[in-house]
Amino acid sequence: MIQNPDLPEVIPVFPLPGALLLPRARLPLHLFEPRYLQMLDDCLKTPGRLIGMIQPQPQPRADGAEAEATDTPPALQRIGCVGRVTQFSETEDGRYMITLAGLSRFRLIEEVEGFTPYRRAKVSWEGFGRDLGPTETDPEFDRASFLNLLSQFFAAEELQTDWDSLKEADDELLINSLSMLLGFDPEDKQALLEAPSLSTRRETLVTLMEFTLRGGSNDEMLQ
Repeated sequence: MIQNPDLPEVIPVFPLPGALLLPRARLPLHLFEPRYLQMLDDCLKTPGRLIGMIQPQPQPRADGAEAEATDTPPALQRIGCVGRVTQFSETEDGRYMITLAGLSRFRLIEEVEGFTPYRRAKVSWEGFGRDLGPTETDPEFDRASFLNLLSQFFAAEELQTDWDSLKEADDELLINSLSMLLGFDPEDKQALLEAPSLSTRRETLVTLMEFTLRGGSNDEMLQ
């Protein structure tokens, strides 16, 4: 049962490997393919201006490696996150830069056939009521220990950041922003998305960073 009238049963979905949107976070996107330009045009005509971000499922080959791209659209993961278009601007060559503000995760029920060039899906919002609530906190968050690990991770990955801003960010902004921005594999991004609470997401993020620092493979960890 839909609790919020702004969350419809059918939404356009944008399958993008490695892209993660979380509730109350913002995701910048660059649209240039004609089908997604049409999706944006249709989206802006609706009251909610909603686009669902969802990852394609990996396509394994018989030898266990990931399959090469084919003309058949890949199956989609079962959970994604819908966002509202809050900003958009057009470039001189007809592309768009947009910003999605994350609202709520959703569970994919089935894809909807139609005449649009982009994919649409019937979705359920049940089980994600927390996403529409207030900002989450993480009572057991040891910020000093976390930032120490993060410093090691950034050094190993040769990344730069504004440490003053990280130190001042609230729990949710810090954990969710890092979950979205750090370059983990799509399967790891999906695990971060599906984390049932901010504490669980922080624990998953710590595990991913520690595993990377040990030189392990993410595939081994998530099996």
